[in-house]
Amino acid sequence: MARRVCGPLDGPLLPYGAGFEASLAGQGYSAYSIGCQLRLMTHLSRWLERRHLGAGDLGVDCARRFLQSRRAEGYAHPVSMAGMAPMLGYLRSVRAAPSADAGVALTPVEVLVGDYRRYLLEERGLSELSVPRYLDVARAFLAHQSVGCPAELRGLTSGDVSGFVLSESRRRSVEYLKSTSSRLRSLLRYLDMEGLTSNVLVAAVPSAASWQLSGLPKAVSAADVASLLDSCDRGRTVGRRDYAVLKVLARLGLRAAEVAALRLDDIDWRAGEVRVHGKGNRQDLLPLPCDVGEAVVEWLQDGRPRCASAAVFTRVLAPHRELSARAVSGVVRQACRRAGLPPMGSHRLRHTVATGTLRAGGPLDEVAHLLRQRSLAATSIYAKVDRRALSGVAQPWPGGAA
Repeated sequence: MARRVCGPLDGPLLPYGAGFEASLAGQGYSAYSIGCQLRLMTHLSRWLERRHLGAGDLGVDCARRFLQSRRAEGYAHPVSMAGMAPMLGYLRSVRAAPSADAGVALTPVEVLVGDYRRYLLEERGLSELSVPRYLDVARAFLAHQSVGCPAELRGLTSGDVSGFVLSESRRRSVEYLKSTSSRLRSLLRYLDMEGLTSNVLVAAVPSAASWQLSGLPKAVSAADVASLLDSCDRGRTVGRRDYAVLKVLARLGLRAAEVAALRLDDIDWRAGEVRVHGKGNRQDLLPLPCDVGEAVVEWLQDGRPRCASAAVFTRVLAPHRELSARAVSGVVRQACRRAGLPPMGSHRLRHTVATGTLRAGGPLDEVAHLLRQRSLAATSIYAKVDRRALSGVAQPWPGGAA
């Protein structure tokens, strides 16, 4: 059995102990977890000192060697690098330890993708949430063509481009394929701008065959929405948060990213309004229904942990970061599992708000305002599910009964 590390922090990590402790407390870690992390830092600092190393030598390989040495001494925790993530993350944030990819040899393709990422962020102005989807398409395309270095891109042909899109079409939905084609064109424009390919390749990207307004938005029945809400155990902290998230989605029709982006100062409790940060840096004010406000208040007053984050919805367990858009969608999927319903995305609840408004007699422009859609053309698809309104304009069948 390993002997527990005791005594004060010393060695090369001594200057960072107080800051690390304050950082953990600010992220909502318990006193027990903070103590475990500080003992881990003490052990690591002494290990570095014995090898005449400093914080600047604490790269990924060095951290792994420490973990191996720690296990050899009989320590069971942490079992992986994930247990060292809080400490390494802090040391990197104060520039004491090298970044995660420092000293790692990047392949020429990885360097190219990194340059493309900077282009998307700095030149195109894309958000941090959107860029990973573009990079996924870039990596998939380069892997499909077996590109090993930028020089090999000069041999790409129009057939290579259309072949990649065709291969994706066999296993993707039409909507996904449309976004893939758009992101592939972005990559090819960048490669042409860098002089790595010809501009002709951009025109070779085929468009996904689809017809405007051909589909039907899939709404959720009122009974299923009630089942999702009832599945949340509001006697627990996570249940109160998930209930509030589902209420916001089901009543306001927000996108998952918009729920994740809500901040505490976005809610005007006196006016009963909430500011929504939408696409294209657009901000809109929406009325805050009483039942939604009550659910959010229950989470804020008797659930949300005290932390430095200004987000309305945060993680329940430390570190108390804001929920990501993916985590918001995960709340819906988990509720479906608990309620015994087929899995669905958060966007289904947005469709439910739109169709419910129409069926209650609301006009299309009201739905467009509620969903914050600038074009009525995007909203008109919901008219197809309003059977009562459509029956009023239906023409009699030729030759049918009068």
